[in-house]
Amino acid sequence: MTAPITSPTRYELRVDRVKKIVMEDTKLGDSKALALAVRMVHELDTVPEPVR
Repeated sequence: MTAPITSPTRYELRVDRVKKIVMEDTKLGDSKALALAVRMVHELDTVPEPVR
């Protein structure tokens, strides 16, 4: 039996995009860039819609 194939969520795609940008512009490694990307996306998600 094989594992079901799942596509990444929108959240995962956004985090991955931010992580790639962070890694391009800094010397952070994969795990630290991911942690920073998660924090950044979370903060952006908490900004009220009218302010965005």
